[in-house]
Amino acid sequence: MSQCSYALLSVVVCLLTLARIVFYDMTAAMDTGISPSASKDSDSLYPIAILIDELRNEDVQLRLNSIRKLSTIALALGPERTRTELIPFLTDTIYDEDEVLLALGEQLGNFTHLVGGPEYVSCLLSPLESLATVEETVVREKAVESLRTLADKHSVHDLEEKFVPVVRHLAAGDWFTARTSACGLFSVVYPRVSPAVKTELRMLFRNLCKDDTPMVRRAAASKFGEFAKVVELDNFKQDLMTAFVELASDDHDSVRLLLVEGCVTVAELLRPENCDPLRPVIIRLAEDKSWRVRYMVADKFTDIQKAVGPEAMCTELSNAFIALLKDVEAEVRSAAASRVIEFCKNLPEASRENLIFNQVLPCVKDLVNDVNQHVKTSLASVIMGMAPLLGREKTVEHLLPMYLMLLKDETAEVRLNIISSLDKINEVIGVNQLANSLLPAIVDLAEDVKWRVRLAIIEYMPLLARQLAQQFFDEKLLEYCINWLSDHVYAIREAATNNLKELVGKFGVQWAERAVFPKVLALASQSNYLQRLTCLNCITVLAPVCGSEATAKHLLPTVLKLATDPIANVRFNVAKTLKSIAPIFDPAVVQNEIKPTILKLLEDGDDDVRFFAEEAKNIYLLTSVKVKKHPRVCIVKNIDAYFSKFCAFERVVCCQMCHCRLQMLYPNFCLMLSNNQQRIIMATN
Repeated sequence: MSQCSYALLSVVVCLLTLARIVFYDMTAAMDTGISPSASKDSDSLYPIAILIDELRNEDVQLRLNSIRKLSTIALALGPERTRTELIPFLTDTIYDEDEVLLALGEQLGNFTHLVGGPEYVSCLLSPLESLATVEETVVREKAVESLRTLADKHSVHDLEEKFVPVVRHLAAGDWFTARTSACGLFSVVYPRVSPAVKTELRMLFRNLCKDDTPMVRRAAASKFGEFAKVVELDNFKQDLMTAFVELASDDHDSVRLLLVEGCVTVAELLRPENCDPLRPVIIRLAEDKSWRVRYMVADKFTDIQKAVGPEAMCTELSNAFIALLKDVEAEVRSAAASRVIEFCKNLPEASRENLIFNQVLPCVKDLVNDVNQHVKTSLASVIMGMAPLLGREKTVEHLLPMYLMLLKDETAEVRLNIISSLDKINEVIGVNQLANSLLPAIVDLAEDVKWRVRLAIIEYMPLLARQLAQQFFDEKLLEYCINWLSDHVYAIREAATNNLKELVGKFGVQWAERAVFPKVLALASQSNYLQRLTCLNCITVLAPVCGSEATAKHLLPTVLKLATDPIANVRFNVAKTLKSIAPIFDPAVVQNEIKPTILKLLEDGDDDVRFFAEEAKNIYLLTSVKVKKHPRVCIVKNIDAYFSKFCAFERVVCCQMCHCRLQMLYPNFCLMLSNNQQRIIMATN
């Protein structure tokens, strides 16, 4: 192609580009109402023209990306043009896919500074009001969330003049979607408006509670507690209490279900002395024909109980909870069982013991034998907390038999929950009673088929050790502590190792030398290499507790012996063990016993063994080296050759290049690079 042709092609491209820009300007002018001549620079319309183009693209992802860049475009346009061009355009184009509208609703909630600050924030209300009326729930919720954010940005005057009308429009909307969204706005507007507007808002909310559409009543029920928090007590009693009672009797269980949480807020608002009108509502909900409503009451009952106060807990309310413990639905019984201890704690102190013995305990005994495992699991997670409420004698008489039954339950989670809470009963009845009554069951669980149960028993052993005498522990439990070291589950072996550390800390090194060391060291002779690894892990954990003398005398010989193990995994774990226990040894032990083993491992045929041996070597050199006298400065080109010669000296530092190996620095020794040569500077001793 000739140069003339190239020139002609360039002209055509330029003309097409110019035509596209003009088209964008005209499009922007038509859609935003701003003429191109109104701008001093036609290029200033280009960002919004790009936005318009991408918003009309058939590709949803492009439209979504455009919406996510709104803040950038608004920043480029400036606050004034954002208010006068961008926001009106967005308001007129609320018709897109739900995903795009969701992103738009999220973006507009953060637009305050982009439209000029709180003074102009009301310009964002129109598009968000439109989004709050769409059919998709998540879009409406996001729009309401953004509107709630913007409400705090408004001044008191703007709130009444511009934000409250939005609430009115939504509350009076023809479609249920608008009225549903309105329910979430009352609580953020009410505290800052005039008394006259407050009265209007209460009336609007009361009307929404009586709406013909169940979805609107459901939204009102879900926001009832939130709105009740900001309403004055007298106004609540006069205008909203009736609506609350009516919602509690709604035909749809989904409405009644959502109102239960509002009961807590209403009870807190009314205070104990004014809770008489609330009690029938709570009792009615606790006896509701829908199990989902009863479940929610059981789950929130103790919160309601705290709000109404212990003195206001009449017989009817107590009976309502007892009925939930006996409910025909397992889910309801499970929820009530998980709250039974908290319920007992919140009872009036004067009548607590009587209510527990006459009403609660019979139900608890039935729940211990419940056919549903979830009910027993929930009960087992809290039942140990009843012991402090009853005291030692009554715990032994009434609760211990139930604990034993749950410890022997066929469901692993039930046994696990009891084991995890043994410390609570130990504080009440003492370790001797615990050992006599529950220890046999605990011992049986030490060999439970579920490894998580065995793990829970292991974690409980240090607590038992702190309470039991050493001789008693040796006779009853030590054998299990040793046997766990050979468990087929690694988590059990690891926990058993840490358990031994706790026991040695409790009973002392002499006890360990007599009772633990022989059993642990015997693992080093087992044919299964995993048990030999467990032996090394035990030594690693026990050495810091036992000290250098006991470790060097009893444990170190076994570690050094395993350095010749035929399994590479065992050999490199020897190196790791030697590295871990390095700080406790004297230089003489390092020089005479450990150093030869490490040097031998450095020549091992396995790469991993050599790697961990190298790490161990560096640790020991750091803790025990002395530098021989040597010239202060020595320049060499081959540092590896230099070190091979330098290491011939006895007990000297060996440092290697950080680019290829770990670089270790001794206080009298450092490595410098100069002119592509390695310069070793060493201070003479």
